[in-house]
Amino acid sequence: MTPLTLAQASTMVDKALEHGRAAKFKPLTVAVLDAGGHLMAFKREDGSSILRPQIAQGKAWGTLGMGFGGREFARRAAGGGATFLNSLMVASEGKVIPNAGGVLIRDAEKNILGAVGISGDTSENDEACAVAGIKAAGLLADTGDPA
Repeated sequence: MTPLTLAQASTMVDKALEHGRAAKFKPLTVAVLDAGGHLMAFKREDGSSILRPQIAQGKAWGTLGMGFGGREFARRAAGGGATFLNSLMVASEGKVIPNAGGVLIRDAEKNILGAVGISGDTSENDEACAVAGIKAAGLLADTGDPA
């Protein structure tokens, strides 16, 4: 397994933002984490509100920590009740955001290389930008959608 590179992470951020601008989405914040949860690349567009960096990183960190994409994470969080979510918040020191817009980055062999988290528009639009960025870097996007 080859680790995620800075060049790949930078491509993901730039292409995700490009996708958002082309679609006329609200200002976005994009975070790319490596497989160890370390921030590799990050950009916050002009006009992106003050909590967006924490939300973007929380979406990426949560999916990476759980090992499945944001859609699946949101589904499990909704079905697991308050005890499950409270436990996750304690274990992660409040860092996880169980929502679409957190997308795992996988290589051709399905190994997890990291995660992208985006915040700024609807969760679905954030996710679409993350997928566009990951694909532009030549990697596989895992949204957690079973389809």
